Amino acid sequence: MTRQTTGASTAAAPIAAATPAVVVDVDILERNVAAMASFAAKNGLALRPHAKTHKIPGIAHRQVAAGAVGLTVATIGEAEVFAATGIEDIFIAYPLWVDERAAGRLLALTDVARLTLGVDSAEGAQQVARSLGAAASRVAVRVEIDSGHHRSGVPPLQAADVALAAASAGLSVTGVFTFPGHSYGPGAAAPAVADENAALSAAAVSLQDAGFTELEVSGGSTPSALSSSGDTLTELRPGVYVFGDAQQWELGHCRPEDIALTVESTVVSRRTGPAGEPRFVVDAGSKVLGTDRAAWATGYGRLLDHPDARIVALSEHHATVEWPSGQDVPPLGARLRVVPNHVCLTVNLVDEVLAVRDGVAEERWAVAARGRNS
Repeated sequence: MTRQTTGASTAAAPIAAATPAVVVDVDILERNVAAMASFAAKNGLALRPHAKTHKIPGIAHRQVAAGAVGLTVATIGEAEVFAATGIEDIFIAYPLWVDERAAGRLLALTDVARLTLGVDSAEGAQQVARSLGAAASRVAVRVEIDSGHHRSGVPPLQAADVALAAASAGLSVTGVFTFPGHSYGPGAAAPAVADENAALSAAAVSLQDAGFTELEVSGGSTPSALSSSGDTLTELRPGVYVFGDAQQWELGHCRPEDIALTVESTVVSRRTGPAGEPRFVVDAGSKVLGTDRAAWATGYGRLLDHPDARIVALSEHHATVEWPSGQDVPPLGARLRVVPNHVCLTVNLVDEVLAVRDGVAEERWAVAARGRNS
């Protein structure tokens, strides 16, 4: 297939699929997987990608084949899906409150995979141990640290208290982790990495002083990943890097040519905006793009082949695109590639994605962990 360069990206012929269609360019995906694996290896870091981004076993196995030590997930349900396909090392990076039903599911997972859980309180750790009973030692835990995102996690100097409570309850404490989520913002990655290093270093020292050794020190996000090093971290957990999205593009953490997932959409209506600017509507609304828009974002998404256009409004099945003045407006029926702001949401909104190589659809990949929110 012939491709033509348009602006900052590479135009592609329309895929023969009903729109909106979530399309993954496999060549770009595999390049992104290989690049992050190479970066981690060169910096002495274990790579444990967060699979909540893609939720697709075939992508997970590509990541492991490229060198990842295992996966990060957010829920027991996600862990079950990936373990069932042969992923043998899984970290649930979330402070679960484990009841009897959850305990049964966790123990079943330990029959087929090395399983690690996040904890961020003595009470949470004790609840895990209580629910698992005599089998508590089959699950490892890491203490979650708040490194500046101020979501879950404990202050660094409280980490040892949580670790000691977990160990006293019969759990194996293997390290500390954080999510530097405050790296998502213009110019925010470098300060977030500094915060992450300081917080994890202090937490690790507090655990070592309390008698814990050979600690795993885990962190990283897609915006901060390439600024990370093995000086503090032993493990890196980015997720979005496999696909890229409009947020990462706008922040400068990926290029248009690095974006592997787009939503192929059709122009269904054309309008003139309030100031006379050209506008049109494509058939990819919030039910496929999601509604995330950070305060600093310039729109609800972007068009891969037209970097100056912006999605300025969303409803369930409509995305209103503001088009640059002086350029020919796409006709009704035109196919365009939309880049979602937050790709994790888009994947979780569809049952399958279309896997494409050289512009030719090869397979349909089931989003196997879609909706596995508990």
